[in-house]
Amino acid sequence: MSRMRIGRSARAALALATALLFAAAPALARGLTIVRDVEIEEHVRAIADPLFAAAGLVANEVDIYLVKDERLNAFVAGGQNLFLHTGLVARTTTPEQLAGVIAHEVGHIAGGHLSRQVAAREKALGQMLLGAALGLAAAAAGAPQLGTAIIAGGATVAQSGVLAFTRSQEQAADQAAVTYLAAIGLPPRGLVEFFAVLEAQDMRMAAEGDVYRRTHPLTRDRVAFLEAQDAASPWRGRTLGQERAAVHERVRAKLDGFLADPQRVLAAWTGETVPARIARAAAQHRRGAVEEAVALAKGLVAERPDDPFLQELLGQILFENGRIAEAIGPYRKALALRPDAALIRLGLARALLELPGGRGTEEAATLAREVTRAQPRDAGAFRTLGIAEGRLGRIGPASLALAEAAVLARDKAEARLHLGRAQQAIGPSDPSWLRLQDLLRAADDLPEPRDRDPRRR
Repeated sequence: MSRMRIGRSARAALALATALLFAAAPALARGLTIVRDVEIEEHVRAIADPLFAAAGLVANEVDIYLVKDERLNAFVAGGQNLFLHTGLVARTTTPEQLAGVIAHEVGHIAGGHLSRQVAAREKALGQMLLGAALGLAAAAAGAPQLGTAIIAGGATVAQSGVLAFTRSQEQAADQAAVTYLAAIGLPPRGLVEFFAVLEAQDMRMAAEGDVYRRTHPLTRDRVAFLEAQDAASPWRGRTLGQERAAVHERVRAKLDGFLADPQRVLAAWTGETVPARIARAAAQHRRGAVEEAVALAKGLVAERPDDPFLQELLGQILFENGRIAEAIGPYRKALALRPDAALIRLGLARALLELPGGRGTEEAATLAREVTRAQPRDAGAFRTLGIAEGRLGRIGPASLALAEAAVLARDKAEARLHLGRAQQAIGPSDPSWLRLQDLLRAADDLPEPRDRDPRRR
């Protein structure tokens, strides 16, 4: 799959990549699957960044990753990296609950708890997690919305193997969470409520599925402490507001619609609220009921034409069902409304790339190039740029972009392939020559492919 030819259909690659990633999910149970979505990422950042600041952390130096997993879990690894399960975000019924969980995890980061664990194991774990999160977008040349921008991680470490925190560290993280929440004007009520969700889950799930309780020991003392802090808080009863609550409900609906069982989603998200219709549109799309999905998405756009994420949703549904020309309009409107959203820009690029006769290829290349400048660690953007450049006959830039994607994906064999082609097309006088030299060095530093081991043949 990663050896995709430049001229191959991006939409076909999307379908293949998505199908393989979902089909391989059980086999990848010991790895990670990273999901990306503009609306969800912005929502999580809006909650998390003030908490990072309260802890004295530089917000843009803390990376947040959304892990596709229905189980409730959140963890930190490899330094300032926060991982949230989609199941946790979807099961937090209020943004305050999510804020409580994030504040607790920030307590672990700020408290230096990771550095007190086994250093070598933590370093290796962090590297594997980051390799999964940052690199393997090159394997999926799909549209960058939720449900399609799903990156299968190559990590071989079970999430349940993340080192559990001690009770004293958990208590310290709780105390820190109370402080950080108070700094942004919130009581710890959300964290108390989340613990209640955990208790309810414990009644329904087998021990092997309860990841959070294994890695974050939950004791009655912790609950009692937080309840007392909530009762004494000068911010008791305060929330993040109705607007943030409304966004949280949309995020939950989107996660359910794209990731949960479609039949369950259709039964659970009834009514005519915006979140309910988002969830049903995504579920109908996933079950192959194209006309129903399109009708729901068009209805939402008609009511809220200035909502970029609803325009994006309509564009995605049309694009992934082969209605390329129809998808361009919604994608353009979404980007016009949110010109700073690199993932929307990339979605438009991928749709343009599929217009018949190659009439959108030049614009697609321009858009993808802009995304690589804004997000230089996005392997999927480099992959799209490489495909577009290749279709335009620009072999040097195409090979360089595909090599960049392979290096980000930590795929040494693929990187060597494209770098070899780039060396034939790019000379010392070319402005890209220095970048080519950097990539050659970066590729040399990658581990050798395991399939090159003669013992595996």
